[in-house]
Amino acid sequence: MKGIAGAPVSFGVFELTADQPLPDPKEILGPLHDLGYDGVDLGPVGWLGRGDELRRRLRDHELVLVGGWVDLPFTDDEAFRAALPALDDALEIFVAAAELDPARKPLPTLADSGSDLRRANPGGAAPGLALDDAGWERMARNVETAAARVRAAGLEPTFHHHACTYVETPAEIDEFLARTDVSLTFDTGHLLIGGGDPVEGWRRWGSRINHLHLKDASASVLDQVVREKAGMRAVWERRAFVELGAGDLDLDGFMDAVVESGFDGWLVVEQDVVPSPSDPPGRVIDDQRANREALRRWLP
Repeated sequence: MKGIAGAPVSFGVFELTADQPLPDPKEILGPLHDLGYDGVDLGPVGWLGRGDELRRRLRDHELVLVGGWVDLPFTDDEAFRAALPALDDALEIFVAAAELDPARKPLPTLADSGSDLRRANPGGAAPGLALDDAGWERMARNVETAAARVRAAGLEPTFHHHACTYVETPAEIDEFLARTDVSLTFDTGHLLIGGGDPVEGWRRWGSRINHLHLKDASASVLDQVVREKAGMRAVWERRAFVELGAGDLDLDGFMDAVVESGFDGWLVVEQDVVPSPSDPPGRVIDDQRANREALRRWLP
């Protein structure tokens, strides 16, 4: 395994909150280093800086950039073409960070942008939500185009199955992997939302997984959001993602399977949250300390 990384999303810093004042990167990079994390995810594009500024921040905190979210409208050809400059912009950041540790280059984390219909129906089980064959052909063709751009930049892509997108359920993950050559960012929390079992999923897709997002989640909160069709924002606001060991993920069974498989990618701990003014001071740091300690049995 390349190491354990933390993520800005665990501190409430991600695309959903990017329209608000964000903390200075040192307020997240410093604690992650001090708590024993080896790397960090990108967060909103540009938040960590670019070029020399990005490399300086990572070097100062002895962290490696491990990946970062780039969602694209893969099922809409016109919108996809219009979004490609945003992918190229993000790739410049990844390439700059790769200079710090060429043996552990970041993986640009591609994902589908989903749709209003999918965002209103987390879980993906309602009828009429899945792509038809023509939709899958568009998806695969555009993923191939994006992957080629990533590879031309000297990096390897990964694809994140994600709630409220067209690659969410186990069946959709199967279809995606059958139609593309891009490996998978396996996300335990999003697989739970999509109706899958993380231990079974790891064994099922292990040969195609090159990146791991490890989340624990409260099944009761997830089930309520799905029943109410409350949308993905409610998952974050209701704190469905909890510290490792406090939710319904079989952490022992899952981590045993990961270690036994010889996985050689990054393990990124994520505890997605939309912060609230009522949160106790220091809660987010305490959670990330607990998450790192929960993994000591497997990754000292």
